[in-house]
Amino acid sequence: MKRLAAYVLLTVLVLTGCGGPVDPDTAQESIQVIAMDTAMLITTYGERSPAAAYACEDAIRDLEAKLSRTDPDSEVSRLNAAGGEAVEVGEDLGVLLDAAGYYHATTDGAFNIAIAPLASAWGFAEDRFRVPSQEEISDLLKLVNGFALQETPEGVALGPGQAIDLGAIAKGYAADKIVEIFQEYEVPRGLAQLGGNVLAYGDRPDGTPWRVGVQDPARVEEQNAFAGVLELTDSFAVTSGGYQRYFEQDGKTYHHILDPATGYPADSGLSSVTVVADCGEDAGLSGMMCDALSTALFVMGEERALDFRRNWRGLPFQLVLITEDGRVVVTQGLADRFTLEEASGYQYETVS
Repeated sequence: MKRLAAYVLLTVLVLTGCGGPVDPDTAQESIQVIAMDTAMLITTYGERSPAAAYACEDAIRDLEAKLSRTDPDSEVSRLNAAGGEAVEVGEDLGVLLDAAGYYHATTDGAFNIAIAPLASAWGFAEDRFRVPSQEEISDLLKLVNGFALQETPEGVALGPGQAIDLGAIAKGYAADKIVEIFQEYEVPRGLAQLGGNVLAYGDRPDGTPWRVGVQDPARVEEQNAFAGVLELTDSFAVTSGGYQRYFEQDGKTYHHILDPATGYPADSGLSSVTVVADCGEDAGLSGMMCDALSTALFVMGEERALDFRRNWRGLPFQLVLITEDGRVVVTQGLADRFTLEEASGYQYETVS
């Protein structure tokens, strides 16, 4: 789950009828959507702005109905409740399951949608927080790390007791769908803020890049407290951080990003990970990639995350890592697009 981790610094314009022709570069529609357990803001420009914005809402609602783990009628819930029996799945869930398997394999298990039973044991799925016993965690890890989706002529099946949660990849897939809608409705520019997932489509009306603030994990209670600002055009930016959802017990803080190897909140030395990649016709499902990798790289930690990126052979991406020891580490491809917020007190580093 990624909530309010990156923000577009946007002045919302109020358009009034003036009796003249509509300028397609400035005509704008902004709508808020509460879905996928987060507040979303979709802003579209162009002559078909309203139709495009509401088509985006329809697409998000449709995906939520299919992918929600808490809606008993969703495809994901039916798959989780099938007790090992095969269930027929639709195209969207099929794409996500294939992608989840790919990212599970390429991240050496750091990304794992079968984490659902553990997330429930910790209470993150139901907002009833608790620290499970080591025995309970060990038993659930057998389900998580024994995950293997079975494909049959009748559909797909999980193992007995297994369950999936697509919270670490579904909003990225929704952002990819929004790109398709923007293209279909000939939207010249637009923004989609899906919690910690940001789509900066095109540029601003004045021709400059969109300014996307990366939350300072140490100052989450302060409004507009950023570690730095990214300048983005035709890009996805997805942030995962342990500060986004957590609870405290006996003086210790437990966050929601679980390490599939241990069953405990990831102790990786990172406070947040932001993954940035291009969007567009040649970018494939890069929104989904950013979503999945932001979680996996947070679990991996700084050194493994940077090594992973250097050896990656898929769609190119860049990183902003905020470390627990007070550094902001930015890959070279973002060096001219990231400005450190001096008041944050972080030490700034660029890496290859």
